[in-house]
Amino acid sequence: MSEKVLQYNKPSLQGALTVPGDKSVSHRSVMFGAIASGTTTVEGFLLGEDCLSTIDCFRKLGVDIEVEGTNVTIHSPGMDSWKEPPEVLYTGNSGTTTRLMLGILAGSSVHTVMTGDASIGKRPMRRVIDPLRQMGAHITGRADGQYTPLAIQGTTLQAIDYNMPVASAQVKSAILLAGLRANGTTIVREMEVSRDHTERMLRQFGAHVAVDNGVVSIEGGQALKGTHVSVPGDISSAAFFLVAGAICENSQITLHNVGINPTRDGIIEVLQKMGATMTITPNDDNQAEPTATIQIATSTLKATTIEGDIIPRLIDEIPILALLATQAHGQTIIKDAEELKVKETDRITAVVTELKKLGAQIEATEDGMIINGPTPLKGANLQTYGDHRIGMMGAVAALVTDGVVTLDDAQCIAVSYPSFFEHVEAVRNN
Repeated sequence: MSEKVLQYNKPSLQGALTVPGDKSVSHRSVMFGAIASGTTTVEGFLLGEDCLSTIDCFRKLGVDIEVEGTNVTIHSPGMDSWKEPPEVLYTGNSGTTTRLMLGILAGSSVHTVMTGDASIGKRPMRRVIDPLRQMGAHITGRADGQYTPLAIQGTTLQAIDYNMPVASAQVKSAILLAGLRANGTTIVREMEVSRDHTERMLRQFGAHVAVDNGVVSIEGGQALKGTHVSVPGDISSAAFFLVAGAICENSQITLHNVGINPTRDGIIEVLQKMGATMTITPNDDNQAEPTATIQIATSTLKATTIEGDIIPRLIDEIPILALLATQAHGQTIIKDAEELKVKETDRITAVVTELKKLGAQIEATEDGMIINGPTPLKGANLQTYGDHRIGMMGAVAALVTDGVVTLDDAQCIAVSYPSFFEHVEAVRNN
C-alpha cells in the first residue's frame, strides 16, 4: 500500500489536459484483435493495470501483442490458433477482463483457469455464468461458479434469447461474444440500455450486429478481421477533472478528445442539470466512438435527483458526483444504484463513510445516498478500499478541503489513471 499525503490549500485549476484512453474501449480492442484474424493496431490505449491484465491474458493464450507507448499492435491468426495456457490467467482487479473473457473462452477450443485479486474474488460471476451455461458452456468455480477462481472448458455453444435482469454491459458483452461462436442467432434484451462499446466495436471488426430498441442480436459463425482502433479519452476519468473544475474557485479546465458515447454521457447531463458552466465542442472525426473537447469552469451548482435510466450511463461516476453534490445548494438524491454494491467495493458504503470523515452531510440508502450542501470540507485520513474511483474521489476532495487529506493507498488509482497526480499538478495554480 502507498500512503499519499495531500495538502493543496484550495488552488484554482487552469489549463488543458488529454485524459487517458477509455478503459472499456481499450480492453475490447485487445480482446477483439485477439479473436480476429490479421493485424489490429490500436492508438490511445490505456496503460492502466486493468488493461495490461487483458494483454497478459491473451499473451498467455499465444497471441502476439506489441506495446509501444500508447500504441498497441495485435497479430493473430484468429481464435482457433490459441494455445492452451500452462498457467492460470490472472485478471488482477479487472471485472471487465474477467467477465468478458468468460464469454470469449466459453466458445474457444482451449481449457483455461482464471482468477483475479482479492477484490475480484468477492465480485459476483454467476450473472455471467448462468446465461453462458444456458448456451452450453462448461464453467466451474467456487460456490458453483459465483466466485473466482473459475475453470473454463471451451466447447460448442448454442444461441439463446436472454432477458437481462440487470443493466450490465459486462454481462451483455459476454453473451454477445459467446454468441459470436454459437450455433444460431443470440439475442439479448435489455430493460435499460447499457454502454454499447461491444456492439460498436464488433461492427468495426466486420461483424453484423442488429440493435433495435434495447434488443441486440448477433448471428453465430461470423469471423472478425483485424482493423485500426482509435481509443477516445475516458469520460469516467475526465469526470474527476470536470468536477474539480466546477467546485474549485477561479478555475477553468479544457479536456481534449473525451469520449461522449451516448450510453456513457450521463455525467454531462447531470452537470448541465446542476448548472455547471460548461461548453462541449464535438469533434468531427468519423470515428466509431464520438469525441468532444469539453471546457468546464467554476460553477454555482444546484442540487438534483439522479435516478432511473440515467444510472447505467453514469454508474462509475457516482462517487465523484457525490462529492460534487456536497458543494451544491440543496438536497441531492441518488437512487436506483444498487449496482454500486457489487463494484470493486460496496461503493455506497465506501462513498458515504469517507465523505462523512471530511464533514459532508451524507446518508446511505438501500439503493443510493442523500447529500445536503453546500458543506465546507475538512482534512481527514481516508481509506480507498483498493478502489481507484474512491481514491480519486478523495484526491479531488483534497482540492477543496481545509487541511490535509491522507489516502491510505493511492497506488490503486493506477488501475485506470496512472498519470492522475501528474495531471493534477499540471493544472494546479496555487
